[in-house]
Amino acid sequence: QVQVVESGGGLVQPGGSLRLSCAASGFSLDYNGIGWFRQAPGKEREAVACISRSDGRTYYRESVKGRFTISRDNAKHTVDLQLNSLEPEDTAVYYCATGYGCHNDPAEYAYWGQGTQVTVSS
Repeated sequence: QVQVVESGGGLVQPGGSLRLSCAASGFSLDYNGIGWFRQAPGKEREAVACISRSDGRTYYRESVKGRFTISRDNAKHTVDLQLNSLEPEDTAVYYCATGYGCHNDPAEYAYWGQGTQVTVSS
């Protein structure tokens, strides 16, 4: 049974940090890409970061490079997203998803979690 479950969201002040975790299991190894997306109210869902389960290669959207770090633990079937130097513009629901590889298009991902809210506000 496929399971994708996010955790770790919350409220943080600008400049603060959060660590999100995605527990993903039950799907074929062909689903090699684990991606994090986010969606703010009134905006489209956008890709934030992605990691290849097989070789650990990572991809980031430009606005989060140097601030966010994606990592994987294949033994635990988890993918974490460390969010540092958070800005109000990072406020969104963050989703974890798995697909055949890493893509920017959400339509390329087959399985999604329920999302976790990240709010950056003073």
